[in-house]
Amino acid sequence: MLTDISLVAAFLVGLLGGVHCVGMCGGIVGALSLGMSPRRRSSSSWPFLLAYNSGRILSYAVAGALLGGVAWIAANWSGLHQLQTGLHLLSALFMVALGLYLAGWWHGLTYVERAGGGIWRRIEPFGRRFLPVTNVRQAFLLGVIWGWLPCGLVYSVLVWAIATGSPMKGFLLMFSFGLGTLPNLLVMGLAADALAARLRDVRIRRAAGILVMLFGGYSFSQWLIQYKMSV
Repeated sequence: MLTDISLVAAFLVGLLGGVHCVGMCGGIVGALSLGMSPRRRSSSSWPFLLAYNSGRILSYAVAGALLGGVAWIAANWSGLHQLQTGLHLLSALFMVALGLYLAGWWHGLTYVERAGGGIWRRIEPFGRRFLPVTNVRQAFLLGVIWGWLPCGLVYSVLVWAIATGSPMKGFLLMFSFGLGTLPNLLVMGLAADALAARLRDVRIRRAAGILVMLFGGYSFSQWLIQYKMSV
């Protein structure tokens, strides 16, 4: 069941995941900014950055709705009422794996990112049509494409969205997660080097990873309560 706590947790996972965004998306943010003159890297760049990220967050939310809908159809059409409970457990394990990944203690999620590389190679050429970016509309559409970039952080939360078993709940969960990623990526667009130096600090990465693992532990405890109630 999706709760207010889950939405807050999804937001915080996105916020803490900034340590991953800098490593994975720093180059992409630079590429997206090629159409801006140096003087636009100031207050006038805000409309472009907001448009980029609005498109990206919309893609996350749509993906959450689609996968939440698939889970809902599977659970109701096949009569597998335990499916959602199993997905809840899987999402909790993914959160723990994500925490280990962010802290730099385990890199298994890189294989998940590589698995999505084939799809990205087919989508990415569409994004090139909007480069160089010269207006807000192009920035938004480029952000929509960018939102489908293979990312272990996004995929981990998508598993959580599947576990909601609902298109609307999946949408809301991924939207909350996307909002959490927004501060880091907005700042990155204006001061990428300074932000990267700060978030690459091992202590910050490990603190973020531990907190995400705690979210995974909380999710597991919720699964355990549901499991005990069902037996």
